[in-house]
Amino acid sequence: MLSANRNPTYNLKAVLQETGLKADTLRAWERRYGMPQPQRTAGGHRLYSQRDIDTIKWLVARQQEGMSISRAVDLWHSLEAEGRDPLQASGVAVPRAEVVAVSLPAGAAVADLRQMWVSACLAYDERGAEQILAQASALFPVEAVCLELLQKGLSEIGSGWYRGEVTVQQEHFASELALRRIEALLAATPPPTRGKNILVGCPPEEEHTFSLLLIALFLRRRGWDVLYLGPNVPVARLDSAIDAAKSQLVILSAQQLHTAASLAEVAQFLHQHRVPLGYGGLIFNLLPGVRARIPGYFLGESLDLVPQAVEQLLSSPPPVPAAQAPTEEYRQAVGHFQEHQAQLEAEMWRSLEALNIGPDYLALANLHLAHNIVAALSLGDMDYLGVDIEWVEDVIGGYRIPRQSLYGYLGAYHQAARAQLGERGAPVVRWLGQVVAGGFS
Repeated sequence: MLSANRNPTYNLKAVLQETGLKADTLRAWERRYGMPQPQRTAGGHRLYSQRDIDTIKWLVARQQEGMSISRAVDLWHSLEAEGRDPLQASGVAVPRAEVVAVSLPAGAAVADLRQMWVSACLAYDERGAEQILAQASALFPVEAVCLELLQKGLSEIGSGWYRGEVTVQQEHFASELALRRIEALLAATPPPTRGKNILVGCPPEEEHTFSLLLIALFLRRRGWDVLYLGPNVPVARLDSAIDAAKSQLVILSAQQLHTAASLAEVAQFLHQHRVPLGYGGLIFNLLPGVRARIPGYFLGESLDLVPQAVEQLLSSPPPVPAAQAPTEEYRQAVGHFQEHQAQLEAEMWRSLEALNIGPDYLALANLHLAHNIVAALSLGDMDYLGVDIEWVEDVIGGYRIPRQSLYGYLGAYHQAARAQLGERGAPVVRWLGQVVAGGFS
């Protein structure tokens, strides 16, 4: 049983050794949240009771469960308001396991903590990474930790993977840690205080959920009733969820060109059923022209802008932006390409030996390039794929195919497209011709 002794006995050093916290963190809790409330000696030094120590451990335990320090303090006060002792309340008992402190630089900024977290992730140090997040949550608002530490940290690790400096296992390890933390924070948000329901999800084939989870978290923390559907949401599932939840706004996020095309299809469906759509994602920042193809509201280029944009949409929505439709040439070309895709790729396989590309790489290149060609045709502009060789390397997956082999692959694809697609595939053939001419010039 935890001690209820309130006699001020322990100095600051003893408390830090017992709880594993840093002095700056504990002082920040006392200053911002009024917990704990140590007494003072005649000389002004802090003195803590055993109950103060148990209170600190209780707060640390809630952080390890995924709560922010502000939510943990709110829970403490809520239990006290119910006449319950938080230290004895069922389901929230303080674990006696030792909490290991993370050594932070004096006056650590979010950027310092981000670098420490990235290093811990790359070393597969799960406990260290979690402790850094706990310390960051004690010092900074939840939104700052999510955006400045987790989002930018994952971006840094992703860039390292692309450069070949980070393994895919390290990238997946960091992503899972970050997602787990956001999901825990999302589960710990209080009940909604606003009446309108917002549905958030990814369009078909979109599996990247981190940004979407952050949007759901930020909106819930502002009191909105948010229904989170996760990745790869089929239209039928979206339709039934909207009806069941009586959603007043749908938010979708796409990171890639082919999922932006899926989002555009969902947007047309929602527009026909008079359901407002807010959307965003990396691809709309990289290619702003794609926004003109979506009958919905672009929520901004950074996640911190989304809550304010949602507030405005739900209070006084402007007219829905009209979407620019593809030309008849493009509408015919997309179906024609899909009908002849199998023959085109069969011809590519017949060229395998001459291409100097392994069969696994060829299969991946064909898959990614075809996905993006269909997307560009569906959205009405092959220039969304770009015509410079660096962009094409990204389009077909960034699988480090040697550049000379890439030229050979694109040249063979161009020849196969000319043979298989003919005049009805003119947008594809023209684009491939531009890429090949630029690559060999």
